[in-house]
Amino acid sequence: MLYMPSVDVESLYSSIKIISIYPNNKDKNMPATQAVSVITELESGQNVATLEASYLTILRTGAMTGLATDIQSRKDAKVLGVIGTGGMAFEQALGVLEVRDIERIVLFNRTEEKAHAFKERLETFGVTAEIEVANDVNALTKVSDIINTATNSTKAVFDHEYVKSGAHINGLGTYMPHMREINEESIKVARHVIFDDMDAVIVEAGEFIHAVETGDFSWEKPVALKDMIDKEIDRSDTDITIFKSVGTAYYDMSVAIGAYQKLK
Repeated sequence: MLYMPSVDVESLYSSIKIISIYPNNKDKNMPATQAVSVITELESGQNVATLEASYLTILRTGAMTGLATDIQSRKDAKVLGVIGTGGMAFEQALGVLEVRDIERIVLFNRTEEKAHAFKERLETFGVTAEIEVANDVNALTKVSDIINTATNSTKAVFDHEYVKSGAHINGLGTYMPHMREINEESIKVARHVIFDDMDAVIVEAGEFIHAVETGDFSWEKPVALKDMIDKEIDRSDTDITIFKSVGTAYYDMSVAIGAYQKLK
């Protein structure tokens, strides 16, 4: 169980998101992650809303992915690679599609049938880009201008030698020190690195923690997403860029309060 509290002194609300993570639920055809957010009015202490937060979390992460991609990726990016087609991946792909004119989407999942189901879901939603399923992850990275990873892996899910020059990587699945998605060589050579929250990533993002321990990365290099809003980065067409998200309470609170105020 995870508990994520936060306070907004401007709106005079607080929220706490309660999350249960049961990876084996997928074998029972149940969601692996379930969450609720409770919103409290600061002036009275009244709990004014309890919201189903699983989808809000997915929506929040997709929006942040789109925002980071718009800041960091090449403007002429045309190919999106999606590694891991589980519960978080769909809205993350939509976030990218919102900010870039993607013409081709390449999917990879360890269980290929799930990748084909994801392809069908994108097509049903109305995505017009060419969509294909790769049977080899390196074939995906070779052609992808933008790479989304959304897995619970404990080791890197792709090799750096196959990463396309100028690619942008969104690392979105791992959130514990023992977990890793992005390989250390990509982290080492990345020109720009943005974290959703500096304090959270430092204690939760396994691939970056390990890269610091081996001397391949410094915590002084990245910047926080909130500090890059409405800003542009200086990047060449060959630079590798990375966005790493582990989730943080104040983003969850913002989405929950926004949803509540819309429902009032």
